[in-house]
Amino acid sequence: MAKTTRSLPQSLRHYLVNPMALGYLGIVLGVCLWVAADAFFASSSGDASFAGVWAVLATAPTSLLVPFEGPVALIGIPIGALVQAFALGAMYRYATERRDHGTANGVSRA
Repeated sequence: MAKTTRSLPQSLRHYLVNPMALGYLGIVLGVCLWVAADAFFASSSGDASFAGVWAVLATAPTSLLVPFEGPVALIGIPIGALVQAFALGAMYRYATERRDHGTANGVSRA
């Protein structure tokens, strides 16, 4: 079997456009929207909220590796989400392609 080389955009699309990666990114987006809504309503009431911690926890441990402080550290959330979605997508592709190749050769691993 010949190995095909993909360009970087093709590799990103291959690993990020699948149900596992898109589901994870959807969950992170939902958490971030909830955090934004909570921050908006908490700022009008003057009450402090720790809802922002959930966005960091949803993308941890990758988002915790960003070496910045203050508001610039928020860049760790999308970086962490993309890195982890890429890893989940690679795991999903490995599992599904492995299963498909095993049954295509007539070998059942049931």
